Amino acid sequence: MLYQSKIAGLGSYVPENVVTNDDLSKVMDTNDEWIQERTGIKERRHIKKGDGNSTATMGVKAAKIALERANIDKNDIDLIVFATLSPDYYFPGCGVQVQEMLGIHTCPALDVRNQCSGFIYGLSVADQFIKTGMYKNVLLIGSENHSGGLDMSTRGRSVSVIFGDGAGAAVLTRSNHNGQGILSTHLHSEGKHALELSLKGPSTMHWVPEIIEENPQEDIPYYPYMNGQFVFKNAIARFSEVIHEGLQENGLEVKDIDILIPHQANLRIAQFIQKKFQLKDEQVYNNIQKYGNTTAASIPIALTEAWEEGKIKEGDHVVLAAFGSGFTWGSAVISW
Repeated sequence: MLYQSKIAGLGSYVPENVVTNDDLSKVMDTNDEWIQERTGIKERRHIKKGDGNSTATMGVKAAKIALERANIDKNDIDLIVFATLSPDYYFPGCGVQVQEMLGIHTCPALDVRNQCSGFIYGLSVADQFIKTGMYKNVLLIGSENHSGGLDMSTRGRSVSVIFGDGAGAAVLTRSNHNGQGILSTHLHSEGKHALELSLKGPSTMHWVPEIIEENPQEDIPYYPYMNGQFVFKNAIARFSEVIHEGLQENGLEVKDIDILIPHQANLRIAQFIQKKFQLKDEQVYNNIQKYGNTTAASIPIALTEAWEEGKIKEGDHVVLAAFGSGFTWGSAVISW
């Protein structure tokens, strides 16, 4: 017997510390006009030293809100899925930290490392576990602490102005209504482009002391690298393909999309997709202007805000789509 899974509760959390484009212009050669023209971002949130935030703790804050809204006790959670590219530790992963912080007794925890498409991959994993009947309630979290690993200088501005910190969470459970819930998920990757958006070190191949010793005159490659134009070109192509794939799988057309929530990578990408699909402004939800790119957290934060603002109603067709490092990309079609 196959069950249907649905999202029963949503929550999000972002640090209180607001970093505007003007703030960044004080530490690097940039300005508000330059950043907005290229990304659409006006401000983002960064963890501030001493505020008690980390990737795991932000995830817990978002999870508590999602659990309360789902009216599901933490002890009824059967599995935690945690998506991030910025874990608190190299190992163990954030999933077990969340399990401990929430006080859930020996609940299994699974970490997903698929960067910008991490929440979609995690949603697919949670959906499959529920569909097969193995688990009933799954806590899915996307959380990122980017600010702790960015090059906040002119050298790193092309990447550093884009990213922000934050977390989003969803509680998935079995649906009692036939046809209501996650209709389908679609996942892809193309590893030949892996290094076009990457962080090579530190890693087991490039520990910091080793790099300094062997290449004392070279820049240490432990800041993110992005081939911006190449990523943009691939993103708009893959976004279109995977959205069409989800619609076709469910016998839907573009006009059936009530709201599209894309990964908040770049406002220009979202605008390009909106124009290509001829969607109205109210059919696409963007909040990158306020938060920047929060990678695995971007879709759950945006999904939560769209729901809170009443833009998602029962029976709506909600489409989620993401593209990012790997390259990996995916989509999900939901009947709310």
